[in-house]
Amino acid sequence: MYSLFIKEIKSFFNSLTGYLVIIAFLLINSLFMWIFDGPMNLPDGGYATLDTLFVLAPWVFLMLIPAVTMRSFAEEKRTGTLDLLLTRPLSEMQIITAKYFAALVLIILALLPTLIYYYSVVSLGNPVGNIDKGGTWGSYIGLFMLAGTYAAIGLFCSSLTDNLVVSFLLAAFLSLFMCYGFDQLATLLSMGKTGKFLLSLGIMEHYKSISRGVIDTRDVVYFTALVAIFLLMTRTRLEQHKK
Repeated sequence: MYSLFIKEIKSFFNSLTGYLVIIAFLLINSLFMWIFDGPMNLPDGGYATLDTLFVLAPWVFLMLIPAVTMRSFAEEKRTGTLDLLLTRPLSEMQIITAKYFAALVLIILALLPTLIYYYSVVSLGNPVGNIDKGGTWGSYIGLFMLAGTYAAIGLFCSSLTDNLVVSFLLAAFLSLFMCYGFDQLATLLSMGKTGKFLLSLGIMEHYKSISRGVIDTRDVVYFTALVAIFLLMTRTRLEQHKK
């Protein structure tokens, strides 16, 4: 399992995928936060906050994480190496877990340089250090959980097809629906308890909750359960492939 995990990480960086994902994530966020004029520009906003990063990042990850995960199983199917992989002394869940954690490592590598943004905002605050630290770190935790959920969705979509483009589009659409679809349904229906229930099914409601700086057990359970569901569905697809 460990050797497969290392192989997956190396595959990200032996091609341009890993570098492009990290560079694109940092570049897009940096341009909106520091260069482009508008309400998202931090110096123009006048407040010591990283809200721009935490508003933009879920949208940026919607495109970048499916690009990372689309090759996970679709490429293996297309080249015929999935059958060989499944004959190794590894369970389907071990294979999935290795690929999933490799994707998480790439996500962490993309998020780590954004600590420079945090340091910059802390330094620019008046007085220095005038920033909501609890809310900021809560938002980082929420963003990591959200990205981890996107990765689980991406693995599942990759297991459905041997076409990389189809895998990417499925993952992007399903991630978008899980993130914002339930919010829109709740807005359209506006049916009291039904609307609240629909909101609770969406990723964004729990992401916003964690971003307030209070780690609610319900939010952690939600993200953990969602990741587990999609990884288990991926295992089911692999088991069907073996038959």
